[in-house]
Amino acid sequence: MTALKTRPPTGAVPWPLILVEGPEKSGKSWCAAELSASDKVGRTLWIDVAEGAADEYGAIPGARYEVIDHDGTWLDILGQVKAARDEAKRALDAGEKPVVLVIDSMTAEWDMLKEWVDGKARNRKSNRAKLERDPEAEIVIGPDLWNLATARHRDLMRILMRFPGIVVMTARGAEQVAMENGQPTKDRTWKVDGQKTLAFDASAWVRLQRGSQPQVIGARSVHAGIRPGEDKARTIPGLTLERLVFDILKCDPKTAKVRDFASVQDRVADILEAIAQAENRDELTALWREAKDADVLGLGMEGGPTIDEALMSRASAIEAAATQSDSEAVPNHG
Repeated sequence: MTALKTRPPTGAVPWPLILVEGPEKSGKSWCAAELSASDKVGRTLWIDVAEGAADEYGAIPGARYEVIDHDGTWLDILGQVKAARDEAKRALDAGEKPVVLVIDSMTAEWDMLKEWVDGKARNRKSNRAKLERDPEAEIVIGPDLWNLATARHRDLMRILMRFPGIVVMTARGAEQVAMENGQPTKDRTWKVDGQKTLAFDASAWVRLQRGSQPQVIGARSVHAGIRPGEDKARTIPGLTLERLVFDILKCDPKTAKVRDFASVQDRVADILEAIAQAENRDELTALWREAKDADVLGLGMEGGPTIDEALMSRASAIEAAATQSDSEAVPNHG
């Protein structure tokens, strides 16, 4: 019988994952740039995804962020997010001020993934034939492809939700006509333009609108004065992200913790990432034991190898590199 394991809650405030959304030109990117000027934060790393504000907003007085270079592909963007996470962890371990990661915007991120699966759908044999007959034909993206897009988005969110520092995500938001059974109604509703769980995953949700004061729509916090499910959005005149993080959410860099998750997917993703970084067989053996004990050897991420397959592939790569190194070390007496 498995013994019960418990611990008392720490009460510590986790590192915030902040969603800043609103209509176009409402100041979303601007407020993220302003945060970089705070003397309470360290390096601010900015990933521009199809927004184009990163360079110009560097001229905002006091702004001191760094633009992360990427080639626009999903793999490079995800790789740069991982590199930013590693830098944030290094800074944290060294006792430096917290790193801020800005992703501008998550609307463009989801658009990018939608375009990816749309291209896959159009390239399928049946759909190619359909488009040859009618170039204007409607192409339906199947559930299997939407699952691939969602899996990629979850890979990104898994890193952001456990980032050892402050994360600011921007997204577009606007009031729209409410739909019912696929038909428009007379009601209006507000919609965040992004993957449907984006606002749920954020630990704090801010809305900016031109001509209105900032609103905190919700916050997973005992200090923000907004009880989930009970209190209305809180309007805070002159709100800045610095004030939100350090004064309202009460995030203390000395005690802040990465949000604790224990899902199987998170465990699998962590092991797969460690396998990719392993440099010798001893490290792979240790990871095999960890995966075996957790009973996840046969699991993997959507569209990728299982842990068992990744271990074998990495072992072959390490062996091939060692063989090449040995052959280069042998002196040529010819």
